[in-house]
Amino acid sequence: MPSAVQQDPGPARMRRALGVKDGVAIAASSTAATTSIGIGMGSLAAYAGRQTPALLLLAFLPILGIALSYARLNRTEPNCGSGYTWVGRSIGPWSGFLTGWVVLVGNVIFMAYTGAVTGSVVLQFLNKLGLYSVWGLRLDPSSTGVSTAVGLVALVAVTVTAITGVRAATRLQMWLLIFEYAVLLVFCGYALIIGDQPFSLSWLNPFDIGSPQALAQGMVIAVFIYWGWDAAFSVNEETRSASDAARGGLIALVAMLGLFLVGALAFQRVMSNGELIHNGPQALTFLGGRLAPEPWASLPLAALMCSAFASLQSSVIPTARGALAMARDRTLGPVWQRVHPRYGSPAAGTLVVMAMAALLAVLAVGIPKLNEMILTAVNSIGLTVALYYGLTALACAVRFRDSLRKGPVRALRDVLVPAASALTLFGLGCYLVRYYATLSDHFEASPDNGWFMLLLPALFVLLGLATAAWAKWVRRSPYFTTGRGTDGDAIALPMDGSGPPLPTPAPTPTEG
Repeated sequence: MPSAVQQDPGPARMRRALGVKDGVAIAASSTAATTSIGIGMGSLAAYAGRQTPALLLLAFLPILGIALSYARLNRTEPNCGSGYTWVGRSIGPWSGFLTGWVVLVGNVIFMAYTGAVTGSVVLQFLNKLGLYSVWGLRLDPSSTGVSTAVGLVALVAVTVTAITGVRAATRLQMWLLIFEYAVLLVFCGYALIIGDQPFSLSWLNPFDIGSPQALAQGMVIAVFIYWGWDAAFSVNEETRSASDAARGGLIALVAMLGLFLVGALAFQRVMSNGELIHNGPQALTFLGGRLAPEPWASLPLAALMCSAFASLQSSVIPTARGALAMARDRTLGPVWQRVHPRYGSPAAGTLVVMAMAALLAVLAVGIPKLNEMILTAVNSIGLTVALYYGLTALACAVRFRDSLRKGPVRALRDVLVPAASALTLFGLGCYLVRYYATLSDHFEASPDNGWFMLLLPALFVLLGLATAAWAKWVRRSPYFTTGRGTDGDAIALPMDGSGPPLPTPAPTPTEG
């Protein structure tokens, strides 16, 4: 009796279901303006003083150049690996792998620390509701251990939503954004009007910042605060059009600039510099209490809680997709490239990311104060963000160098602005490395110890190079032979090295 032959449907693939609004939601949630304003302005004020608005404007310039570089590269070659793929093809596979690696490691660390921040915000909100202990356990927002435990629950929850569908996750993020931005704009707008701290034009003058060291350190923190808009490019294989991801990322970045400036000016109209630094991660809660009675004073805290959840979720999404792109080239293991047949998401990789972040969060409990935990993370990740942003912008300048002969507009857009942005971030990074190296005369596990601040970025890079060597000589990844990543429509790489051969990579494009 003849039997029907069932054709293998092939490997599961991610679904193209996202548009510009989804890209904006992912980028804006990842940047987390409310969280950055709520917990980051105190850190900026510690270095820039009352010139925090000027510092945010100054840091925006190279970041805008980086964003334009991403958009230009994405138009030519949309790939969920983004910088990993673009840098690998334009500069070289070792630089490309390092770009993907620091994004992966940096995001995992950020998620670990953001989980603790989310837990702290939840505990603050419970305290506002009059709940100070459960079963004899004190719900202390400043306790790293308790905050981390609550944050782990939040991390599991956002991981489940990231696995079951990125479209549903972006819809949730959009509603969270609408609520938190409405609250943020109302309170900050009111603070601008009634604040008793006199406004000064010097707030917009970066030359009034105390020292070159303070300017450089503040710039790194500001770059870190802007970090996240590039998450929109991690879903460019799931958008209906390649340009949707670029538009989403750029719209979110410009919106972040406006929100950051409004927030910084509002804080300075209500608080002195000492108050802003002293309140640190609870500055937004302090602002709400200063401007309104309860229950309205708790609205900024509710907005901060929504922002922290959305930021945590939007960090899971790009991390797993960047690792997926690397796994397609066998630079990472096959577990990262497994796409869920029902949900169309890299489910296995998402779970691994969550597990690594959770483990790191538990280990980080050894740092006693949440404020020190946040500062250590910012100092460590800021340098690596500057590194991979700079490499990606440099890749744009290298790839489109022929535009130098095609008129001033093309030369400026494709080469000069990306190159200038890359050199700015590289110069900033080198200056800070030198400063940190001479800051302390001994090593100590403290966020103000220069050698400790250098240790984590150095470990990221060294571990990345070791992993790259393993991928090249043990996994025998084709990425290190061709320098070209596998595109989203390519046949998935077999897990055991058998099966159909890899598709022949297309020639490196020079124009889109």
